[in-house]
Amino acid sequence: MLLSVIIVNYKVKNLLRECLKSVEIAAQGIETEIWVVDNHSNDGSVEMLKAEFPNVNVIANSENQGFSTANNQAIAKAKGQYLLILNPDTVVNKNTFHDCLKFSQSTPKCGGIGVKMVNKNGDFLAESKRGFPNFWTAFTRGCKLYKLFPNSSEFNPYYLGHLSEEGCHKIDVLAGAFIWIEKQIYDDVGGLDNSYFMYGEDIDLSYKIHKAGYQNYYLGTTSILHYKGESTEKLSVDYINRFYGAMKIYTKKHNPYTYPFYHLIIACIKLIKKATLYLRLILMNKH
Repeated sequence: MLLSVIIVNYKVKNLLRECLKSVEIAAQGIETEIWVVDNHSNDGSVEMLKAEFPNVNVIANSENQGFSTANNQAIAKAKGQYLLILNPDTVVNKNTFHDCLKFSQSTPKCGGIGVKMVNKNGDFLAESKRGFPNFWTAFTRGCKLYKLFPNSSEFNPYYLGHLSEEGCHKIDVLAGAFIWIEKQIYDDVGGLDNSYFMYGEDIDLSYKIHKAGYQNYYLGTTSILHYKGESTEKLSVDYINRFYGAMKIYTKKHNPYTYPFYHLIIACIKLIKKATLYLRLILMNKH
């Protein structure tokens, strides 16, 4: 088996269907198995999979296990030489798998591969290529400097604004929506950390790949559609707590000396985000 595609689904049945159809087309000519882990969607996703995609391997959880744990459930059973961790709210290009396979086989010390992601309007998604988070990246994002200087390596280091969208580049962080990696490397570095329920696990994995001596790459020559966040509710306190909680886990784990400063920044950002959220909810209720 050459490729194992791993998809964790949560309440996006129709998008999952569209994703799987694109995967089947992209996988033509590559020996591929597909795993879908359903995190207790209760929206008919499991029934749809059994009826419409009988060749897909399904793991149906009785509760929401989170992103990392659910992925690892399937990866433990996967037989492919390569893994593709893929979001259900994506549509892959028909050439994407072949492009990634060719690049990974011809590039020494290739760790993980990410691709150009666009939203449903065709707009480029900046998280397609990212640098590792630190005190300075948190500051430039918190102060919105990256929006004032979008192409700057100094003021937009998190989104690597100095790197073109169309090229192939060495990058730090892979986006969890699409991570292509050799299974042996995934296993050797420890894979996704189950401590992360959702968010931050892709940064953690990327750092472990980098620390092990491999290089992560961004391929701007192939793209996928990412509906982005369809299976999460971003207008909620729960989202804020999980997202910034994940950043705290990452910093405490990999940058313990700067953790107190980073923790302070995160606490301030959370406070601002929550205040903004409550204000928006109040205004929405008035209309």
